[in-house]
Amino acid sequence: MALDQSFVGRTYPPTAAYEVGREKIREFAEAIGDANPAYTDTEAAKALGHSDVIAPPTFVFAITFKAAGAVIEDPQLGLDYSRVVHGDQKFAYTRPVRAGDRLSVTSTIEAIKSLAGNDILDIRGEVHDASGEHVVTAWTKLVSRAPEGA
Repeated sequence: MALDQSFVGRTYPPTAAYEVGREKIREFAEAIGDANPAYTDTEAAKALGHSDVIAPPTFVFAITFKAAGAVIEDPQLGLDYSRVVHGDQKFAYTRPVRAGDRLSVTSTIEAIKSLAGNDILDIRGEVHDASGEHVVTAWTKLVSRAPEGA
């Protein structure tokens, strides 16, 4: 069943704040194999002009994808998550994510398309800090595969 096109433009409430910790940044950098000292060493980050360690660019995926859960779990949208694969991910930064940031995400459905029986859902996540400053925009593309035999 095709997703409802009337959902394009629907915005979901902002998430509760997520506090970015130095240890979470370190763990993430280690997990992706990035030894950039700006991710683990406060002095190295300060030498680059940052107030604290910064996060690798893809770090925000964890919080933006969690925020997209409001879209994914919306029963009125009718998305069958058991058929979903992650299609694409993009980020546009205003500034790096820093340790100590308290970030919230507002998710909006940007597009819904059908292609060869598959539904393609584009979700934009606007990430702001506690002062309301824009930090990054993340775009997530999800593909809901057509049922076999459809």
